[in-house]
Amino acid sequence: MVALSVAVQPGEPGPAVPRNFLGLSFEVAALAQLASYWSHGNLVTFLRSLGVGALRFGGVTADEQIAWRDERTPRPSWALGVLEGGSLQELGSLAAESGWRVLLTLGLGHYDPEAAAREAAVAKAALGESLEAIEIGNEPNSYGAHGLRPLPWTFVQYDEQISAYREAIEALAPGIPLAGPDSSGSSAYQSWGWAEAVDQHPALLTGHHYPLGCKEQPAPSIPRLLSPRIRALEEGSLHTYLFIAQQAGVPFRMDESNTVSCGGVPGISDTFASALWAVAYVTRAMSMGAAGINLEGNPNNCVGYTPLCAPTPEAAAAGELQAQPEWYALLLVKALIGERPLPVSMRAPPRANVVVRAFAAADGALHFVVVDDEPPGSRTAAVALDVGAAFHGASILSLTAPSPQALSGVRLGGRSVAPDGIWSQPAKLPRAANRHGVITVDVRPSSAALLTVEPRAGS
Repeated sequence: MVALSVAVQPGEPGPAVPRNFLGLSFEVAALAQLASYWSHGNLVTFLRSLGVGALRFGGVTADEQIAWRDERTPRPSWALGVLEGGSLQELGSLAAESGWRVLLTLGLGHYDPEAAAREAAVAKAALGESLEAIEIGNEPNSYGAHGLRPLPWTFVQYDEQISAYREAIEALAPGIPLAGPDSSGSSAYQSWGWAEAVDQHPALLTGHHYPLGCKEQPAPSIPRLLSPRIRALEEGSLHTYLFIAQQAGVPFRMDESNTVSCGGVPGISDTFASALWAVAYVTRAMSMGAAGINLEGNPNNCVGYTPLCAPTPEAAAAGELQAQPEWYALLLVKALIGERPLPVSMRAPPRANVVVRAFAAADGALHFVVVDDEPPGSRTAAVALDVGAAFHGASILSLTAPSPQALSGVRLGGRSVAPDGIWSQPAKLPRAANRHGVITVDVRPSSAALLTVEPRAGS
């Protein structure tokens, strides 16, 4: 056993985790397919199982592949596909059926403010209050590097262009909130995020984060993904995003994130390791005060990063999606919605690869999230929670799989998600007793757990 001691520290809890904190992000190219599932398949059931969330549609296809088409807007020669009003109507039905809201990216890569305004007007009519906000361009800070704008390309030019977009949109569809700048990383956000907040006054600041790059050296690997160094870099990145947002007085949402850029890497992004990473990263974003996070996915690629996907073309046609490992991470952390993060201290052996976060519920209960990223064969972590005598023992909801490399066999509370998208928590979970104010829970390597500690009556 490896002994770890955890205690909640004095201090004011952080802000409550927003109701729509959890989200999914997809390419605009997948919008029509996913929107059609409002009437068939299991996507609505999946979304409802997480409560209320945010669907974001953006990605490189918003700028480089998919164009808006209507009676006044023919398909341009550069477009590989089109988005039309019928799909936005179906997206409105999906939002209504699921209770989720939508962040929609309008293409800026091929400059056309009038077409964007017509798209925004149709989106507003189709989605109504379910339209959370629009984004103008995907990772616009990278347009120069991607050949979408001549160099030099700076926020000054971008600012002029989205101002023109906003003027055209306001004329046809007034009152749609803006989200942005949707930057490709926190380094660009340091200038673009602040400038966006000052010049454009968005309702929401947004950015992207991938802990590993598909082309970087050393090459992406599971040990690197789950390493303390990567977590430290992630914390620094989140701090940059949130510091600027807090100084500007605008909430920040990580509207696109996942394990490895470029669609993910098989053997990393589709494994149980991605679920362990997601639990630690999502709860870090919660504890630091982010407004939400959207995990990027592809409904037609089960070997890349994605919480949900269709394993075959036939399943895709029927709308029969399956839960990937990251979906189980979202199911675990949904219990923290509405709760307030607490500062904790942890005494642990040097280089112990264990993450612990704490949250307080409105009814006085405590939640502890423990992620043990040690490899299989390591010693089990004996986590001692110093909660005092005012609490009962802890119930234990474990997230497990055969190994970090596992592609299947993921279980939450010993149960898998059913083919219809439903996961049911067991009526009775394992418990650990409170002995003299300390609850000790054994968490095995390469697993995670949600520990629920209820207050005693009258406490």
